[in-house]
Amino acid sequence: MRTFRQDVKTLPTTWPFTGREDELDLVTGSSATGRHGLVVTGPAGRGKTRLITHALQGTEHTRVTGTPEARGLPFAAFAHLLPDTVSLHRAVRLLSGVRLLVVDDAHLLDEASAALVHQLAAHGRTRLLVAAADEGPAPGAVSRLWTGELLPRLALAPLPREDTARLLAAAGLEPLTAARLHHVCRGDLRLLRDLVTALDASGRLAPVPGTGERAWRGPLPVTPAVRERFAPAVERCGPGARDTLERLAFAEPLPAYPEDFDLDVLERLETDGLVQVDDRGAVTLADPLLGPVLRATTGRLRGRRLAAGADACGAALDAEQRMLAERIERLDVRPVPTPVGEWLVAEGAPLPPGYAAVRARYARLRGEVRDAAAWAREGLRRTPDDPGCRGELERAQDRSAETGGGRPRAAVAAGDDVHALYEAVRLGTPQTAAGRLPAGSVLARHAEALAHGDGPALDRVAEALQERGLLLFAAEAHAQAVRAHRDPRAARLSRTRALALAGRCQGARTPALAGLTLGELTARQRQIVTLAAAGLSNREIAEQLTLSVRTVGNHLYSAYTRLGTGDREALPWLVERRVASSA
Repeated sequence: MRTFRQDVKTLPTTWPFTGREDELDLVTGSSATGRHGLVVTGPAGRGKTRLITHALQGTEHTRVTGTPEARGLPFAAFAHLLPDTVSLHRAVRLLSGVRLLVVDDAHLLDEASAALVHQLAAHGRTRLLVAAADEGPAPGAVSRLWTGELLPRLALAPLPREDTARLLAAAGLEPLTAARLHHVCRGDLRLLRDLVTALDASGRLAPVPGTGERAWRGPLPVTPAVRERFAPAVERCGPGARDTLERLAFAEPLPAYPEDFDLDVLERLETDGLVQVDDRGAVTLADPLLGPVLRATTGRLRGRRLAAGADACGAALDAEQRMLAERIERLDVRPVPTPVGEWLVAEGAPLPPGYAAVRARYARLRGEVRDAAAWAREGLRRTPDDPGCRGELERAQDRSAETGGGRPRAAVAAGDDVHALYEAVRLGTPQTAAGRLPAGSVLARHAEALAHGDGPALDRVAEALQERGLLLFAAEAHAQAVRAHRDPRAARLSRTRALALAGRCQGARTPALAGLTLGELTARQRQIVTLAAAGLSNREIAEQLTLSVRTVGNHLYSAYTRLGTGDREALPWLVERRVASSA
């Protein structure tokens, strides 16, 4: 008798499911009665299995999994569902009573199992949720599920930076560490978890004083998974290639240029996808993970000879600081490359406080208040009394992303500072700034629209602010539009936009947004959030509401996601502001 023990995937249980709200809705809807199903594709590590598993929690279904070891055994994936010897036709009949079938790692199915899945999809009675990697060969019967349009396809994009940041914040990592991990992993959740586990095990995650978070500085842990990712490509690229790659790795974060290298070698590396050349002619490594890997695996003596050192970055760092300051002055804080500052932080090198303060303010104006606090702390690490960084840290910790630099309200009335005047607009008193903001500027248009109670004009201002990267200010303008609109449908749309933008602002708290947040929660979530804000623990809430502690935790996590914060200490503020705005 043939027996086969199926390999069951172990999903991460320590990290909450984060992001992917739209994709989750698609997967959940595809498993409903009357739907044929869905194929979820993407590279390994993109989170296909986790998405499907989360979507089907509490739903009755049958699961099969493809494995590389069993690809030569007919119907291996279905061995626990079918008799020992069976034809394809009989297998379809035997499984026709399965209401919902999940097929994981479908690209690894044996040919007979793949044909069975295809026939079940064509038969139409069994709903199918199929997960398949799309970066390598797969049985033709599997790929034809979507190319033949038997099932709709959801190509899973990399997890966005904001969702990665929320995921890593839940794991207790500070924002600059989260940004670095997202940069090197590029949405690969399997690699992300591998690196975080390695950092934790090696003791490289150091506590950040006064925050309860941990930070990673210094070299990359070269795990077996990391080595496997690059070893084949580096080994096949030919003579001289390793030397060129190492020189490029140690040139980071400064640019290198073709005239400094053997052009034949560079062309081969570009063809192999290991290097890229930008419009200015600068050569860089194509994968952000490759540089840290090469630096970590190069011999110590050669590394010392190739390393340019932090001192060589001074001029480039000054240029970055000037660029950021100029963009702040123009109120244009859209994302821009700042590789030198990020490299210095990653290496644990000293960061000049002047640069750190400018970088913190840039992040704060974007609404990224946790990032702003982290940059300010970097400047204070070696210059603990720097007033610029100290002030930015205080403003970021206040989480209001106010523009007036912490100045008292009297400064607003004096009218001698554009940012302080705009603070009055954000607080809902545009009369103070009337005629005193730069004519024709987006700030002046905001003041005018608010003064006239013009909802559509406030929405247009919000779109202009968002285009400039001022996400929190854009959220506030949409929130003000909610109260100004006379059309309930327009008000609902403005509210949705305000909440979406506020959710990207790392828990920033401002009066303009306070009245919107709790209304986005379900009745049960509002009930639990109100009790949590009153100081009750999860267990106390569970006992009072006759729920399980796990259910309370799940409701709170969902509420945190909708409120755009993971901070329990923010809940009293949100509840108080909600009550005040409703009074």
